Amino acid sequence: MIKDVSQMESEIRSQMRGGSGDVTIQHVFKADELLGASRLVAKITLQPGCSVGLHEHDQEEEIFYIMKGRGRVVDAGEVREVTPGDAVLTGNGNNHSIENIGNDDLEFFAVILTY
Repeated sequence: MIKDVSQMESEIRSQMRGGSGDVTIQHVFKADELLGASRLVAKITLQPGCSVGLHEHDQEEEIFYIMKGRGRVVDAGEVREVTPGDAVLTGNGNNHSIENIGNDDLEFFAVILTY
């Protein structure tokens, strides 16, 4: 399947998972388009000062791949700054959050795999 960007559904979620501001989610592929055990394949955009609040991943894992901007991630209690090219893997009952701490949009690719 080849999917043109115009075919990808986008949505805005306010205060996602208790975070601040608006989160733009561009669904690259939706779960019903995939044969594997994935429930999210998306590009996420956080404007400056926006965040996704702390949340847990049990029976699944989430991957973030940072494409643009500067963020702060809390992952299983560890706090780290992330920049383009960095990746985060959270699962096995651990929790994480992400916040845009830069002056430009923070863009990252997110995949949630279930098991």
